[in-house]
Amino acid sequence: MLPSEVRSQKSEVRSPRCQAMANEPNKRVKSAKDLDVYKLAYELAMTIFRISIRRSSRPVCLNLREAWAKRRYEAHFISKLTDCDGENSETDSSLDFARDCEYISTDKHQVLTGKCAEIGRMLGQMMKKSQSFLIAESLNRHPTSDL
Repeated sequence: MLPSEVRSQKSEVRSPRCQAMANEPNKRVKSAKDLDVYKLAYELAMTIFRISIRRSSRPVCLNLREAWAKRRYEAHFISKLTDCDGENSETDSSLDFARDCEYISTDKHQVLTGKCAEIGRMLGQMMKKSQSFLIAESLNRHPTSDL
C-alpha cells in the first residue's frame, strides 16, 4: 500500500464517522449493530481475523453487544463499554506484535491502529453521553419499584 493510499484511508475513516458519532445518540437504533462504532469495530475485527490475529479480532464487537443489552442501568452499560475500550487497547497491542513479527506491513499497521484509535474515541463519546443511549423506561424508575 502506498503512503498516499494510507493517508486517504485514514481520512475516510475519521471525518465521516466522527461526524456521524456526533449525531448518533439522537438516531433511532434498534440494535448495537446499527451503531457506527459497532460497524467500524466489526470491519476492523474482520480485517484482523483475515490476517490471522484471531484472538483479538472479535471481543470489541462482542462486548459492545453485551453493553447494548445492559442499557437499562447506566453503571452496567458504562462498565461494558469500558471492557470494550480495554479490548480495543489489547487489539492495538496485538497489531504492534503483528507488525514487529512481520505479519503486516508498517503501512497496514498505521491504517489498522488508526481504526483502533477511532473506535476508542467513539467509545469514549458513548461513555460521556451514556444517558442518551439508555432505555428510556428505566431512567425514572427506582430499582426496587417492581418489588
